[in-house]
Amino acid sequence: MNNKQERILVVGPAWVGDMVMAQSLFMTLQQQNPDITIDVLAPAWSLPLLSRMPQVNEAIALPVTHGELALATRYKIGRQLRNKGYTRAIVIPRSYKAALVPFFAGIPVRTGYRGEMRYGLINDMRPLDKEVLTQTVQRQVALGLPRTADQPPAIPYPELQIDRDNQQRLLEEISLNLDKPIIGLMPGAEFGPAKQWPIAYYQELAAKLVATGYQVWVFGSKKEHALGEQIAQAGSDVTNLCGKTHLEDVIDLIALCDTVVSNDSGLMHVACATGSRVIAIYGSSSPAYTPPLSKNAEVIYRYLECSPCFKRVCPLGHTNCLTGIDSEILLTAIKGAELQVHLEL
Repeated sequence: MNNKQERILVVGPAWVGDMVMAQSLFMTLQQQNPDITIDVLAPAWSLPLLSRMPQVNEAIALPVTHGELALATRYKIGRQLRNKGYTRAIVIPRSYKAALVPFFAGIPVRTGYRGEMRYGLINDMRPLDKEVLTQTVQRQVALGLPRTADQPPAIPYPELQIDRDNQQRLLEEISLNLDKPIIGLMPGAEFGPAKQWPIAYYQELAAKLVATGYQVWVFGSKKEHALGEQIAQAGSDVTNLCGKTHLEDVIDLIALCDTVVSNDSGLMHVACATGSRVIAIYGSSSPAYTPPLSKNAEVIYRYLECSPCFKRVCPLGHTNCLTGIDSEILLTAIKGAELQVHLEL
């Protein structure tokens, strides 16, 4: 089949941040062949996110819960995709079940890393050298390149499309205004509390920002609504948007922010892909492994001996990697004053 007719099915990841980073893979594939067609099989929640990636031709919902085998469902979807004419599949997750749909769909070349006993399901098996591919995004992009490509690969930064009409609708419906510069705060981290800057610190920062002449918008899901309410106690110029917006709405509203302060989370990666200025706080995780993919981002990280531990909860019980970063440090960074990007406190 002619290369210009290449049609790829990508099995996408299950986390917001990883799905944003997957756009770097889509961009790389399109750079190699501008006429390529890229479809993405992904959790239903991610379809609005994928709709903001112009490289994606079609996002196909996989109606299973995280970790669920759902063999019959995967078989049915695979059979439905058989007539799509896919020439290749790229399976980003390393699980056995993630490789089932491309196999059932009869896609001739199925690329993925060595994982859970999936020989045969993956017939273009790639070894994963973690010493070379040190970042999550590098590992995703490398799957779209020939085996002989230079490693680690060059990484194009994700760029989500912004819907200006939706922005205006949201401003009117939620009664938001642009009278004062906007600082976005993202207090959540789905992975666990070892990645969450203390909520009391977010509240302190919000109070200082309001006193300085900023307004604050707090972003997150329904799970973070209570956190947003606590931050909103800092003043009348703090608006809790947690749980009040859909994912595509969050994309458009973040794009209106002058600066965003976030834990290392999925929304941090979303913010980077909108082009907004991002200040990312790292605790148990590492900016070397999942860095903010933006030229307009700064990292706050303490480089303690116990960091990164990659634990959901601090194994030492103190979370000094986060509690040692006070609100004044963030206020200084927001104001654009000279600040050492990697803090060694």
